[in-house]
Amino acid sequence: MTSTDGTAQPAIPRYLALLWGRADPTPRRGPRPTLSVRDIGVAAVAIADEHGVEAASMKAIATTLGLTTMSLYRYVDSKDDVVEVMVDTAYGPADPGLTSTGTWRERLTAWALAAAAGLRKRPWLAAIPLRRPPVGPNVLSWTDSGVQAFAETGLTGQQKLSALLLVDGFVRQHVRQASQMGMLDSADTVGTSYEAMVAEFVDDDRLPNLAAAIADERQTDDDYFTSELTFGLAVILDGLDVLIASA
Repeated sequence: MTSTDGTAQPAIPRYLALLWGRADPTPRRGPRPTLSVRDIGVAAVAIADEHGVEAASMKAIATTLGLTTMSLYRYVDSKDDVVEVMVDTAYGPADPGLTSTGTWRERLTAWALAAAAGLRKRPWLAAIPLRRPPVGPNVLSWTDSGVQAFAETGLTGQQKLSALLLVDGFVRQHVRQASQMGMLDSADTVGTSYEAMVAEFVDDDRLPNLAAAIADERQTDDDYFTSELTFGLAVILDGLDVLIASA
């Protein structure tokens, strides 16, 4: 593929062209497809939500859609393509007004909290392995919204993208870690049970620093997910505040 100036351009995968509403770059022979690539994403997400992402196999997706497994290859070229479609579908489009008002810090906080809320509902989305950066329309709408949070900060385009990547990486890792530790839900006993379990094995002689930290009466951990998300985000924003002030 070449651009209007004659330079070579990377070939656009079928699934990506279809997600963006473009013509199929490599149409297949046979009957006209009756479904859309987004239908595949919706089916895959439904399976992942109910049974776990490992259950979203090509066969399971095809069965849900009333197709044969081979029929899916009229829309995608590989399982990796399905994962990309599933991720883009699971994210959904960003709220257009999410980062349109407030200070840069308020806008970025709103963006991070919205992203965390979506990932908290679908923790598999934070853990699913990706072989390439997702560039579907929904995912990029979140990126665009995040970049808007830095409007009028004086940061360069690259700094805005790097800062957003930092925040996004923290949010995704926090959700993944909370899920792995069984602390994704804000049940009344989640935080206190963790402290109680640690305190059972920690004493001043063996682990004095940890014992002192746990005994600190100022420490509150009623909701591990929210408190750690808020703390980590505040630290990152404080660092970005220094960068923006010098821009």
